[in-house]
Amino acid sequence: MATAAEAVAARAAAGRRISILGSTGSIGCNTLDLLGRADHRAHIVALTANANADLLIEQAKAFRPELAVIADERHYPQVREALAGTGIEVATGDAAVREAAAMPAEWVMAGIVGAAGLAPTLEAVRRGATVALANKECLVCAGALFMAEVTASSATLLPVDSEHNAIFQVFDFARADAVEKIILTASGGPFRTFTREEMRAVTPAEAMRHPNWSMGAKISIDSATMMNKGLELIEAACLFPVSPEKIDILVHAQSVVHGLVQYKDGSLLAQLGSPDMRTPIAYALAWPERMPAPSERLDLAAIASLTFEAPDDVRFPAIRLAREALQCGGTAPTLLNAANEVAVDSFLSGRIGFLDIAGIVEDTLAESNFPSMTSIEDVMAADGSGRRLARHLVDAAARRRGE
Repeated sequence: MATAAEAVAARAAAGRRISILGSTGSIGCNTLDLLGRADHRAHIVALTANANADLLIEQAKAFRPELAVIADERHYPQVREALAGTGIEVATGDAAVREAAAMPAEWVMAGIVGAAGLAPTLEAVRRGATVALANKECLVCAGALFMAEVTASSATLLPVDSEHNAIFQVFDFARADAVEKIILTASGGPFRTFTREEMRAVTPAEAMRHPNWSMGAKISIDSATMMNKGLELIEAACLFPVSPEKIDILVHAQSVVHGLVQYKDGSLLAQLGSPDMRTPIAYALAWPERMPAPSERLDLAAIASLTFEAPDDVRFPAIRLAREALQCGGTAPTLLNAANEVAVDSFLSGRIGFLDIAGIVEDTLAESNFPSMTSIEDVMAADGSGRRLARHLVDAAARRRGE
């Protein structure tokens, strides 16, 4: 029987070294689904999770990483005990998550949700890894600073969001001056046809019931408010060499066309696929090649028709707020994201109503200044101040609701 050290050596010889930050979220689970198939060989260096100890234990036993990290220290004893004798190192805390990202893996999935993903993703970038970026907030919060780190370290950044991944596939980077505009598509979420009065009474359970995609709670609420598309607008402005006014958004309820690039000769190139995150993840895993993925194949004859419409900024003001934050620059996008995270969490816990989410974001921006950012410390300071102000506004909204 092989020793733990021999098993690790055998895994290292089996394929590319890969770490997954946020392995128990939907992105992490889909990544492991692809890696678990017989046609892909990899050695898992590190898996990290926030608080889902049961699933992290299951994943660690199946994939045998060198390191398993549970960020929430309350769950550390459970994970440590369950993995005792496996040869897998177990750690806990935010510092341990950053250390996991700094381990020598060639390819890193950055799948931690929210601003919490910024610091560990930067660790992977700074050592020049290929980073599959599924965390919008790295670019929304830190934008130019984050991209400067990518350039300085010669890291490779591959977008995993279905929309940005789609544009990445059809964008001619060698001839960017030939691009007239890029177009992000949005499903419109579960309330695409609702009036504002109807949206006033929706519950968190209803808001998380996305018609096309299976996602985590936070991104599902962002899709329902269309803030996800606002965050993607800011993200696209960082990823692609086009000015913000050349980034459009179209509501496309079928979620078949994920992104488009229009060129100056009138050509409009689009990437199509079923609403399955394993498609963009597989693209990032195999880039610059392609690999098999189990996503359902499109039957265009059965789909028959595709519809598109402009987003309604009155019923869904989040896109307008994001565009305004992008225009303001400085810390405005950081504050937008911080306020949104606080507001979404407060809606999920029942403290505020659905329409209050965008209202709290707008009020946070209205009551803030947007100094320029020169360091990641500036980003974290702005994030903290945005959260404090947003919590104050949540308290006021909750009192109005009679909490």
